[in-house]
Amino acid sequence: MPRPFVAYLRVYEPLPSLDTALRQRVEEALGAGELDPADAGERERQLWLKAQLASPPRLLPGELPDGTAAPSAPFDVMVLEPEDVPAETDGEIGPGPLVCPLDVRPRAAAALIGFLSTAPAPLREQVLPLPPDSVRSRASAVMAELTAGAVHVVSSTWTVPLPWFALVDPDARQLVLAPQEDPHRRVCWRVSMADARRRTARAHTAVHDALGDEGPAKVLKDTGRWLEHFHPHSAVELDYGGLVQLLDDADLLADTSAHDVHAAVDALESGDVDEVAELYERLREFWGEVAERERFN
Repeated sequence: MPRPFVAYLRVYEPLPSLDTALRQRVEEALGAGELDPADAGERERQLWLKAQLASPPRLLPGELPDGTAAPSAPFDVMVLEPEDVPAETDGEIGPGPLVCPLDVRPRAAAALIGFLSTAPAPLREQVLPLPPDSVRSRASAVMAELTAGAVHVVSSTWTVPLPWFALVDPDARQLVLAPQEDPHRRVCWRVSMADARRRTARAHTAVHDALGDEGPAKVLKDTGRWLEHFHPHSAVELDYGGLVQLLDDADLLADTSAHDVHAAVDALESGDVDEVAELYERLREFWGEVAERERFN
């Protein structure tokens, strides 16, 4: 079975910076073995299916029928070392190890809250096992349990949001051209939190001044607020995840998305509208072909 077609933006915090309760859970999880990011999508799918196939079905992964967290629920953690993260002179990272909890239960809760806000009433009635107010209350309670106030991972299906590329150094891409079905086939960037915040702020200003508050500017604003929840010496990772299964080697080698987004920010700052339009069209064509495959699934 192919991996889920999901891309990720992750934050890895220094283990010593976590509050005591979370640090203890992370240390216990690391004692059992860290999660390889290549396996993260499959792990999430496994936990979700297990919740839905339980009797009675669970509202969220990793919980008991009454909505409380299951004591035996898996707690998965991914790990980076500071030396594996490129940083500019102002981008201090660590001390290590840098850890990223998978946060499946609170991420599912956040998705449920989003679903309640956007889905039409007939659809909510068909798919939810409880009244919407009860679902919202339980999901909000799970989100309130997060000590940092935010999940360590955000994800996007079938595409990479273009504003995410503004966070990274285009020249720091890591590319592994394993066979397309190999879970270690990968495209990712890693960046210090200081650099990610600085680049996000710069891109937001350029986009906001040129295009207004909505669209990419809103994504950048929300991303900047999300990054502020975490320790300033953390690392950020942009990972194509399972999307690499949809792109052949030639596509990956020819992919200039990060360079194009940074060039677009430069063009917005200089007022070169034609350059912005040309870059956007190139990005739209590349990622549009990937996202179109959703219609066939």
